[in-house]
Amino acid sequence: MIEERDIVVTMRDGTRLAVDVYRPDADGKYPVLYASALHNKDLQGPDIADVLPPQPAHAPLWFGPIEAGDTRRFIANGYVHVIAQPRGSAKSEGHYGEENTDHYDMIEWITQQPWSDGKVGMVGISGFAGEQWRAAAQGHPALKAIFPYDACSAYGGMFGFRDFNPGGVVHTFPYLLDVFSTVHEPRGVPGTLPEAQEELWREAMLNPDYKMYINLYNILTQKGQRTGVMYHIMTNPWEPEGTVERAEEIFKSIKVPFYTGSGAYAYTYKLHWLGAQHYFSNVKQPRKLIFTGPAHLERPFHQYHDEVIRWYDYWLKGIDTGIMNEPPVRYWVMGANEWRTGSDWPLPETQWAKYYLSGWEQLSTDAPRPAGEVGNAHREPDVFTQMPLKKTSKVERLRYMTEPLAQDVLVAGPISLTLYAEIDQTDTNWIVVLKDVGPDVSVLTARVGERSVPDTLPERELTRGWLKASYRATDPARSTPAEPFHKLTKESIAPVTPGEIVKYEIQVLATANQFKAGHRICIEICSMDAPTGTGAMTDVEYIPYHVTSSNTVTHKIYRDADRPSHLLLPIIPLNQEKS
Repeated sequence: MIEERDIVVTMRDGTRLAVDVYRPDADGKYPVLYASALHNKDLQGPDIADVLPPQPAHAPLWFGPIEAGDTRRFIANGYVHVIAQPRGSAKSEGHYGEENTDHYDMIEWITQQPWSDGKVGMVGISGFAGEQWRAAAQGHPALKAIFPYDACSAYGGMFGFRDFNPGGVVHTFPYLLDVFSTVHEPRGVPGTLPEAQEELWREAMLNPDYKMYINLYNILTQKGQRTGVMYHIMTNPWEPEGTVERAEEIFKSIKVPFYTGSGAYAYTYKLHWLGAQHYFSNVKQPRKLIFTGPAHLERPFHQYHDEVIRWYDYWLKGIDTGIMNEPPVRYWVMGANEWRTGSDWPLPETQWAKYYLSGWEQLSTDAPRPAGEVGNAHREPDVFTQMPLKKTSKVERLRYMTEPLAQDVLVAGPISLTLYAEIDQTDTNWIVVLKDVGPDVSVLTARVGERSVPDTLPERELTRGWLKASYRATDPARSTPAEPFHKLTKESIAPVTPGEIVKYEIQVLATANQFKAGHRICIEICSMDAPTGTGAMTDVEYIPYHVTSSNTVTHKIYRDADRPSHLLLPIIPLNQEKS
């Protein structure tokens, strides 16, 4: 392998970007796998991977930003690996985001090199995946295909508000990521901002929810001098008008085949899980989608390279690997621990089933009966009161579970919770947790020891959903029963009238799980989560906590015939083809 480090490539406006090139030590021209992200390029390539073997997500040396792919694997299979540093990061000049042509110019430079055969694909996950979509939209003809795994937001750019903060509930992933110092940012003396931004900053500085998290308030006081993404979200916690329409135009401009996906772990920071699904459903090019299991990929990133190489052998080398003859969707089913395939996502064979919130914290497929048949006692709400994080770390919740299932139930696809609820403040955060509980061989009787479901049952968290109550407005034209599409613009935000019963349609992020016979389907409804470490830190950077209310809030949930709160689940027939 020939290694060339810190090559300077000049963009059309004179900005110089830093690039590393790794290529076979042999004469000839090769197809190129191009990677680019804000993450420090000096952590990519073989330098780290030759010393640090792949680390599982639970290992103390797992380090998220090592994501550009396995250089030696690419070289051994006859590809050149080019890793570029975008403008405004590390060794590259300029300011990130001020251009829309750098990928075009970089690909043009690649095609002019003596080792390039003129065909380019892109590799890398997460931030590297986000840049692949940007490059595809810039449309250089030499870019023949992309493989954006952990795909980043589809609406509003890499950190677009919708996919990154579903339901408008702000979380701390950008803050936690900055702790690792993987993104170069300028530091200076906070100065006066343009008037519109200064006004947004003043409003954010007065927000008691931000002040409660002193680590986040610290970012605000510096007026964008550090942790820029977190700062921007706190001062602009909404989706700018026209974002959805602009994204829909970008979808039309992407003209290359793509292989996208993510893993069940990614519901915790949302943008990869949602971005993959939104790109897959909106971009009508030759496409493939893979959903992997609940464990985050190892670092340095090397997994699924069999698929990466099969994909590029087909699109860049013209080898019939059979990859385009296979079903376009492949997904890992938790619980069953097996692969399945599908023809689209959501799966066309889905049978939608409503599970209603019922008395004694039950979850049932039986719809509530009219008050005339059962009396008014059934109209009384279930209640929980949550004190804020400044007073407690105890998360109050309501928990609803089915009886132990008589047979296996496969759930795969998007999920929603329709909730009729009342609060005593003007806002709250609804947090919905879907769990697989069991196996459970217990019975409920009047006998001592059998009066409640055992609290020692095994349980696995599968996915979550979020909705800030004031962001409840939906876009009917883009919503489906399983995927409510919230407006999320500043103009659509409306405080709740305390004491008013409101219908909330909450998006619960998709999952794929086979609930085994004897297990229970469980949802928990709460309004707070908490950092797992002191100083508002958390154990794992990709499992962030959320900015929750600084007020004590009482929540009342209704579940009668007139207000039938229910979970909508995508049930897949178990005779559907396995992989």
